[in-house]
Amino acid sequence: MTMKVRVRYFASLREALGPDEALELPAGATVAAARDALIARGTAHAQALGRKRTLRCALNQSLCEESALLHDDAELAFFPPITGG
Repeated sequence: MTMKVRVRYFASLREALGPDEALELPAGATVAAARDALIARGTAHAQALGRKRTLRCALNQSLCEESALLHDDAELAFFPPITGG
C-alpha cells in the first residue's frame, strides 16, 4: 500500500527545487524516508536536501522531527533553520 504526500519547499530550497511536488511512499514511511527518497531524485535534490545540510521540517504546518510518521495526503515542508523576512 502506498500513500501520496505533498512536499513544499521554502526559502533557498524553493529557489533550488520549486515551490512543491508530489511524492509517493510506502504506507508507514517517516519524514526521514521521504527526505531520502527526494535526495535520490537527482543532483538538485541531493544538493538542496543532502544529509550534511541542517533543515527544519513541518508536517501539516507543525514542526516535527524526521522520525514523524507520514500519512496519505499529508503536507510535508522543508526549510532552512533560519528564514528571514
